[in-house]
Amino acid sequence: MITEIGITAGDIWNYLDKNGSATLTTLSKSVGKPRDLLLMSLGWLAREGHVALGRPEEDYLSALASR
Repeated sequence: MITEIGITAGDIWNYLDKNGSATLTTLSKSVGKPRDLLLMSLGWLAREGHVALGRPEEDYLSALASR
């Protein structure tokens, strides 16, 4: 499971690097992974300081931390 979380974290990072910030709904559709796996992977990336998370509206917003 840890490997799958890490691979999905890489997919998320690559998507955000290419497209900028995205909502959780957009990431789920674009990355094509189950929502629970996305949440675990986003948590990993956030803990490592690679993404910033926010909730400006009804959905969570993710962006690379360096932007």
